[in-house]
Amino acid sequence: MTIQANVAKVTERIVKRSQPYRSAYLARLEVARRKDVQRGALSCTNLAHGFAAFPTNDKLRLKHDKDPSVAIISSYNDMLSAHQPFERFPQIIKDAVRAAGGVAQFAGGTPAMCDGVTQGQPGMELSLFSRDAIAMATAVALSHNMFDAALYLGICDKIVPGLLIGALHFGHLPAVFVPGGPMTSGMSNKEKVKIRQLYAEGKVDRAGLLEAESQSYHGAGTCTFYGTANSNQMLMEALGLHLPGSAFITPNTPLRDALTAEAGRQALRITDHTENYRPVGHVISEKSIVNAIVTLLATGGSTNHTLHLIAIAKAAGIIVDWTDFDELSAVVPLLTRIYPNGDADVNHFHAAGGTGFVIRELLDAGLMHDDVTTILGNSLRAHCAEPFLEGAGVVFKASPEKSADDTVLRTAATPFSADGGLRLLTGNLGRSVIKISAVKPEHWLVQAPAIVFNSQAEFMKAFKAGELDKDFVAVLSHQGPRANGMPELHSLTPALGILQDKGRHVALVTDGRMSGASGKVPAAIHVTPEVLANGPLALVRTGDIIKLDANHGILEALVPAEEWAKRQPEDADLSENQVGMGRELFAMFRQSISAAEEGATIFSLPPVLTASELVAAK
Repeated sequence: MTIQANVAKVTERIVKRSQPYRSAYLARLEVARRKDVQRGALSCTNLAHGFAAFPTNDKLRLKHDKDPSVAIISSYNDMLSAHQPFERFPQIIKDAVRAAGGVAQFAGGTPAMCDGVTQGQPGMELSLFSRDAIAMATAVALSHNMFDAALYLGICDKIVPGLLIGALHFGHLPAVFVPGGPMTSGMSNKEKVKIRQLYAEGKVDRAGLLEAESQSYHGAGTCTFYGTANSNQMLMEALGLHLPGSAFITPNTPLRDALTAEAGRQALRITDHTENYRPVGHVISEKSIVNAIVTLLATGGSTNHTLHLIAIAKAAGIIVDWTDFDELSAVVPLLTRIYPNGDADVNHFHAAGGTGFVIRELLDAGLMHDDVTTILGNSLRAHCAEPFLEGAGVVFKASPEKSADDTVLRTAATPFSADGGLRLLTGNLGRSVIKISAVKPEHWLVQAPAIVFNSQAEFMKAFKAGELDKDFVAVLSHQGPRANGMPELHSLTPALGILQDKGRHVALVTDGRMSGASGKVPAAIHVTPEVLANGPLALVRTGDIIKLDANHGILEALVPAEEWAKRQPEDADLSENQVGMGRELFAMFRQSISAAEEGATIFSLPPVLTASELVAAK
């Protein structure tokens, strides 16, 4: 299949832009590689420490420097529903790897926080920073140099990107990502949204809201809406880092356990001991990053990945920007309707055909690159499949040719929309992204007076006082990573939805985030540069006319240029965002973090090769 012209153009541009950094990354990967077991580089004292507490037979295998050792890195904790199933996974993996001729060790754990718990709370200001902390925790776990491959147990918002960034800094090691799966379906998303709005209007009390939320989030597994957590899982499939179709198999089922065991065996099959060496630094490439962006767009995935995919790519020496997302979105059709872009949840999506169906449709349409390395080989088509139990093991069969529910999942020839629903907005307010796949076309253009807020609390106070029953654009400034860690602003969604339902023309403009749960209200988010990096949102005054035009990619304050040039930023008191709930520990992150369009990360691109490294590489 010939690759679509725009996809080819964007890919070529990324390759050219990234060349000095990518080539340096690959050269260093090769230097770190060992043909024999990685632990062969350790001294006897080092090695003795590394297996001191191991069972006798496993210790013998590690002593003899012959059998491969697999690291398990997990984000397990039992407070968070998505991570609780991982409690059982290490033993399943250890047994499977041992039976297949290797040794698996639990190398380390990473933090895992839930935005659903911290939403609207001070702890939410640590959320984005936790991604880079997870990457560093991953590096600590792998720093012992005992391992020939690694299995990564993670699922939610910042955890999977953090694990992958950490893995890419050990890019010479093969990596298999092991999902936990979604919880079973609870209260319908449509009913949940209705009750949230009724609560915001004061028509449902707190007890009624809590009961509804408890029926929605009711068991082990990820939340079932298509937010960042489940977007992560779709992208791991598209990147070829999962076993095919494993993303949305529910926890604590025989098939889930069989897939976990098979993930351990697959990690052994792709170490440098075999003829099938597939290090994660080769799996993640310019083409695979484009594949991930395309899949994100085709499924209406989380806007958080306009940060995370850029940061992931950077870790592999690849430079991506929002123009790449925008140009790909123009040619990628929307194939799914999953909440918040529809009423269905990810269980419905999986039943309708799932991840393999989407990948096959995009490959057949020439919108994804097939010639990429995955954990299964050198073709992404191997991932157009879904798993089934066969005895105690798992087999993979081709994904269905037809969608089982075309209200949820469609072919590339009959999409819900001709484009991916993500747009780049530019103008005198900076660069921003907007997700319009869930926004009705009549709301794609909003031109109304600004009302400036410096916090969600300010906005909600005005809403509850009845001051916002009019057309306006909420400009929420000082929400970028330097200011307060760039929290998600979900508290605003029900209120803005109520006003829009009443016929008001409303929109949000912010240097903060909305994430995969951003829905029917137009929201220009991630405005870059942020206010604390001399961003122009600080120049907006209440009453300025703001034009948000998703049709033409415009984000403008309609203020005469002469007046605009004279304005000075207005300061905001950010002292409350600096301390409490651990925020003081992350001061260094706020001081050194990059812009949103550069991944909002504290990590830099891999440096280009030094003169001595160039000589060694040759």
